Amino acid sequence: MEKALKQLFDFQRFEDNDSLAALIADTHARYEKRELTLDEMDFISAAGMPEKPDKKTRR
Repeated sequence: MEKALKQLFDFQRFEDNDSLAALIADTHARYEKRELTLDEMDFISAAGMPEKPDKKTRR
């Protein structure tokens, strides 16, 4: 699906299709880029929770 959307977006650069432009505008409106709030960042852990190694268990 993502590949098809990319192809349509690229196609629209060369063809000025009104219905495709409306679809692209709707997609951009739903997936707006913005900064996350600090509260939203609390739910993100892409690499897991970092833990400091215990000095006693270091080898």
